[in-house]
Amino acid sequence: MMMVDTNLMVSITEANQNFSRVARMVDERGTVVIMKNNAPRYLLIDFSQADSMQAVSDEDVMNISARLINKNRQAYEELAK
Repeated sequence: MMMVDTNLMVSITEANQNFSRVARMVDERGTVVIMKNNAPRYLLIDFSQADSMQAVSDEDVMNISARLINKNRQAYEELAK
């Protein structure tokens, strides 16, 4: 579960009406969570952080893949015959 600083949360209405303020918050703090219907819906990040976030996602996929291969190694070896 992701922990969110409530000071970095704005409503979708506020984001729509005052986007420059929300953009400044991202410049100062790195991220802003935009709420829709009182639930976190969107994450606004600085563009320079996009690559590092993608790298984490790719790393997670590789870890899950390795775990599944190890767990099902016997089945994969049978299929490879």
